[in-house]
Amino acid sequence: MLLAVAAVCGCRPQVGQNQNPNAPSATAPSSSPVVVLDAEREEKVAEAVYADNNKSVKQEAKPASELSAVASQPVPAARAVEMNRDRVAGREKEAGKVRSDARQDRLATLPTESRRLGIEQPNAAPGFMPQLDGIAGHGEGPGVGGDKFAYVENNPFRAVADEPLSTFSIDVDTASYSKIRSYLIDYHQLPPQGAVRVEELINYFTYDYATPTDQKPFAANVEAAACPWNAEHRLVRIGIKGKEIANAERPASNLVFLLDVSGSMNNARKLPLLKQGMKLLVDQLGENDKVAIVVYAGAAGMVLNSTNGDDKSTIMEALDRLQAGGSTNGGQGIELAYQAATENFIKGGVNRVILCTDGDFNVGVTSTSDLVTMAADKAKSGVFLSVMGFGTGNHNDAMMEELSGKANGNYAFIDTITEAKKVLVEQMSGTLTTIAKDVKIQIEFNPTKVAAYRLVGYENRLLANEDFNDDKKDAGEIGAGHCVTAFYEIVPASVESPVTTAKVDDLKYQATRDVTPAADSDELLTLKIRYKQPDEDESSLISVGVKDSGNRFAQASGDFQFAAGVAMFGMLLRAGDQDAKVNLDEITELVSNNVGDDSYRGEFLKIVQAAKTLKK
Repeated sequence: MLLAVAAVCGCRPQVGQNQNPNAPSATAPSSSPVVVLDAEREEKVAEAVYADNNKSVKQEAKPASELSAVASQPVPAARAVEMNRDRVAGREKEAGKVRSDARQDRLATLPTESRRLGIEQPNAAPGFMPQLDGIAGHGEGPGVGGDKFAYVENNPFRAVADEPLSTFSIDVDTASYSKIRSYLIDYHQLPPQGAVRVEELINYFTYDYATPTDQKPFAANVEAAACPWNAEHRLVRIGIKGKEIANAERPASNLVFLLDVSGSMNNARKLPLLKQGMKLLVDQLGENDKVAIVVYAGAAGMVLNSTNGDDKSTIMEALDRLQAGGSTNGGQGIELAYQAATENFIKGGVNRVILCTDGDFNVGVTSTSDLVTMAADKAKSGVFLSVMGFGTGNHNDAMMEELSGKANGNYAFIDTITEAKKVLVEQMSGTLTTIAKDVKIQIEFNPTKVAAYRLVGYENRLLANEDFNDDKKDAGEIGAGHCVTAFYEIVPASVESPVTTAKVDDLKYQATRDVTPAADSDELLTLKIRYKQPDEDESSLISVGVKDSGNRFAQASGDFQFAAGVAMFGMLLRAGDQDAKVNLDEITELVSNNVGDDSYRGEFLKIVQAAKTLKK
């Protein structure tokens, strides 16, 4: 602990007038190295001591004037620790009293909660002292700074006369769904609005879409019916189904596990669950696969050089040895992991870094923009990225979602061993094997049939219309067997629109936009999809005209109805102005008719019920 204090202070024991050169070393119990503290460093000492002792209340800094006497005097490190302990003791006692009852209740349920999470009792790793999370989403002090979500503004209705095109990047991430599940089921809290990404809720589930019958990597499926939350509107579902690849037929894999073993991972929901999840994945690997393990805390290191996938005992032993401790230098870890992946690159195979973390990067490169820039640059080498998030309390969802998006990757949140099995076993081929990259969707609406529209979800995946044909513009990736779904709520031209065309002066140098003969057809819209093969830089185009069958909602397929119910649930949690008519009773009735024997759909009903007890 004394060494930690000295490190924070930016100094080490010096031989000089304040220290005997023959004195015992700094690690000996009798040593008391002299440290000169200024006001800023004295504050850091207190914070370091606090973190070192796993405190959960961050001390409030004293004004510089109150520290002047200390700053002018040499203070032994041991005395500095004692002084700062005294200073924060009163504040800790006061804040701790407020939380003690709830925390003791949580600790008392550790065995039960471990069973629900599906994790082993975390005594397998010597010295590992697992903790339970604090209140989800809220900061509680050092190491538990609060979950971080990006601000998302709901998509508005747009007038076709002004904006006939809608363009966005596809998304196969599912982290938002399991994060919401954790809030509602484990913590009995409504999730923050920023945690709710409606498209990730919808895409958590699989649907019975037609698979490709040609050489294309995926097939497009479109269905239209009445909108369940506004009977005057229409709802159009666009579905993409990636070609299936059996585990035995997937390409050889060059994998690098990039694992966060910093102090913030010292939690029952984090490192123990992480290790078990990685073991599930290792069990699926074979002789044509390779695995390297890079870990990072205060610094990054290679735990296991690239090892054949059939040497499971060696890989498992390396995972078993992992313990949590230290700060979080994620940027350095990413550099080392990509280096290992590049050195063992398999041409024509799967080359992927799997990053497992709570996202609490606090050493080295920590800014989201710098990390994203680094990952986007590394992706050009042909090494893709999967991001697995763990835990609550300091989970940086915003950074991890952006990181995976720019690094040709996917993002999942692992809250239970069941979720780990879903992502790393059941959907292994989709998680690892990319069948198409930079997939973009563009819709052109027929102005004679559609007055206005809005895209449900995908708010942070919107693209400029000109980006659709720009092959330099990054977009989303589709894995083997993945389903991607998007809904458009459409206001027919015969119905009063919630938006009007923009009132601007007539243009002096251009004529107004006129309709073409194609507008007289019965097409509602045209769907266009651009994509690239994983190892190519030039895109291909799919274009399909879409007609509206006129179906009532009850006539829609069961998958359409279930996905619409999931969308309604996400819209309700986001509390958009357009979604006031959505209610949980209707969602429950709609979804319950389309669950079947799908355990994940059955679980969704439980999540809706949990929200009903909280939503007022």
